[in-house]
Amino acid sequence: MLPITDYQKIGIGVTGFGMLFLFLGMLLFFDRGLLAIGNILFISGLALVIGLERTFRFFFQVEKLRGTAFFLGGICIVLLGWPFVGMIVEIYGFVQLFKGFFPVVINFLRRVPVLGNLLLLPGISTFVNYIANDPNSMV
Repeated sequence: MLPITDYQKIGIGVTGFGMLFLFLGMLLFFDRGLLAIGNILFISGLALVIGLERTFRFFFQVEKLRGTAFFLGGICIVLLGWPFVGMIVEIYGFVQLFKGFFPVVINFLRRVPVLGNLLLLPGISTFVNYIANDPNSMV
């Protein structure tokens, strides 16, 4: 098992808080302040978990430049005062950036006791199998 440094532990917490603030920002009718804080915490937490250099290399790979542009552009749009439009643009960029991780996440969630059973439901299983087996055909 790989050892986890203190910075990585802090990064996991910061990333979790970022996702919490993003969720609360959307839940509270796209509150611009919460969304901005959530975006900043998410990106800084990601940088703490995998390191600054690897974060930079991840976001600025040639095949991921479009996703990066949409993700960072969505953050700028949120900061400029258009939170709903910015979150739509940002979600599209997030899907483009992290679509390679979706099969791994789905296979992990299939092993979780309650969620695994929910993923086997008829309508959900078709969608989940589509995402898990063919990540390049998404969006």
